[in-house]
Amino acid sequence: MTHDKLFFDYLKEVNQRFEGWDFSYIFETGRLGSELLSWSYGSMVKPLIQNAHSMLDMGTGGGEFLSKLQPYPDFICATEAYKPNIPIAKHCLEPLGVHVFPIEEDANLPFKNDKFDLITNKHDAYSPKELRRIISDGGIFLTQQVGGLNDAGINEGLGVPVNDEFIDWNLELAMKELTENSFEVNYRKEEFPIERFYDVGALVYYLGAIPWQVPDFSIDKYEQQLYNIHEQIQSVGYFDVKQHRFIIRAKAV
Repeated sequence: MTHDKLFFDYLKEVNQRFEGWDFSYIFETGRLGSELLSWSYGSMVKPLIQNAHSMLDMGTGGGEFLSKLQPYPDFICATEAYKPNIPIAKHCLEPLGVHVFPIEEDANLPFKNDKFDLITNKHDAYSPKELRRIISDGGIFLTQQVGGLNDAGINEGLGVPVNDEFIDWNLELAMKELTENSFEVNYRKEEFPIERFYDVGALVYYLGAIPWQVPDFSIDKYEQQLYNIHEQIQSVGYFDVKQHRFIIRAKAV
């Protein structure tokens, strides 16, 4: 390991800047790839937006995704809890007519009752009770979620347990919570697609962007485990882990 210059060059990726929710630095260069899902969240969202009058996009990140879904309803808002993303989202979305709201609590959103007839949520936390308060009767909630077993192979490779804060989060539990809060689920799917890292630098960059996966991650602490993964990639060409995704479309009843 001492003389493996390539490995130590890859470790420098921990210093690479990450903004918004944009993984193009490793995706567009082909250093990270993902198996396709059997559904398209974007293709499901697009027609819903065209038929909506008032819309909320929860967890908009830096606004990268929402900015590509114009034209919008007459009234459209977005929320974001991660503070570094908020100025990025405002810069991206407010010129397009989207009202961006920083939030701190999922259960206390800054909106009146029955405010929206469409709420979208890609990979963001939510309170089912609060959702039902702000969505109008007959309104649609569409969410794609990251399940609690997502990327568990990374934790296994680094020799650390999966974050137990989220481990039980799955389609069954999400459906149960929604139905208990006056939603009717009319579409749902859950899948475990493969995610493939082609170099350990891509993995280091990825972990820097999602600190909840391995909360105490640092190069110094996990150098040997990272080197083991590096050797595996040098031998077989990649390091595979399973993602965990599920999608729900529900109607407020």
